[in-house]
Amino acid sequence: MSKFKKKKKGMPGISTASLPDIVFMLLFFFMVTTVMRETELKIKKPQLPKATEIKKLERKSLVSYIYVGKVKDQNGDKIQLNDRIADVKDVKYFIFAERETHPEDEIPLLTTSIKADIESNVGTITDIKEELRNINALKINYSTLKGDVKDNVK
Repeated sequence: MSKFKKKKKGMPGISTASLPDIVFMLLFFFMVTTVMRETELKIKKPQLPKATEIKKLERKSLVSYIYVGKVKDQNGDKIQLNDRIADVKDVKYFIFAERETHPEDEIPLLTTSIKADIESNVGTITDIKEELRNINALKINYSTLKGDVKDNVK
């Protein structure tokens, strides 16, 4: 008996008032979880050689990096261990320090990655390899660029 009829309305619009909160929450999440480079290169950025076969490293947390290259205004190859320029004799102390930061069961899985410039002296790299062999750090990886590679990544 009423003269008034209820009008059927469509779906209400989606509220975008909380959208800035969601965006800032995602931004904060990525800022917190992103890992920045832990070492600052003091040598010139190495120009890595190209490889014919490569294999991807399984766990990067078990990799210790040794950088070999030139330093500005100095002659000869220099070795960088973490954030400091070092000598070949310091390599064993670097590896021992890396081993102390890992549990006993992970020590056999530790890998030493040598990032050497393409123009580095082979003698410097050989000296590093001999030092690693003397302390029984036999898992060595040579960092390379991908280029015309038979992809051996599993």
